[in-house]
Amino acid sequence: MSESTKDSLTRSRVTARKIAVTAIFTAMAVVLMYLEFSVPLMPPFLKFDFSELPVLIGSFALGPIYGIVIELFKNLIHLPVTATSGIGELSNFITGSLYVFAAGKFYEKHRTRKGAIVSMLIATAVLGLVAVPFNYFITLPLYGSVLKFPIEAIVSMSAAVNPLIKDKVSLVFYAFLPFNLLKGLIIGFITFWVYKPISNLINSTYKKTR
Repeated sequence: MSESTKDSLTRSRVTARKIAVTAIFTAMAVVLMYLEFSVPLMPPFLKFDFSELPVLIGSFALGPIYGIVIELFKNLIHLPVTATSGIGELSNFITGSLYVFAAGKFYEKHRTRKGAIVSMLIATAVLGLVAVPFNYFITLPLYGSVLKFPIEAIVSMSAAVNPLIKDKVSLVFYAFLPFNLLKGLIIGFITFWVYKPISNLINSTYKKTR
């Protein structure tokens, strides 16, 4: 067998294993998406879950593009049981993709513990910055037009748990922004501690393909 043929087979096996790992991380993310819960002082419609954890790990281990793919499949699989006519899934995909891509892209060039910390801080900042305009201009208007759930009702519901919320602007800055920052930091913190052993396991499977 020629060297070029061997290299081609090796690349094919590695790609197949990456696809398999992507499928595993997607399945984990889907399961975790169902295990959602409310956060104190946050509006009841903002549910926290750990589904971004396997997505972020996948972005670190396989690359940022794979992270986006996992994020996409996670939300597509969840779409048939949506309670928001797909608005929640759209928001989750956009914000989640930016989060894992920013982290994965930076870590791709700085594969150290310090690089991992910086990448997750950058990703959390990106998530927070994107959450403000995206929720203000897209998510909230869609809830009103598609679900016929007026902004006033959302503000009133949110004000019941957080008196700082008085209108659409304060809703975005005192609910969506801190929620996404909290989520980004928690997911990043957990990823920092569990990524290395998972990465070692994935790398050990790649070595078997050579």
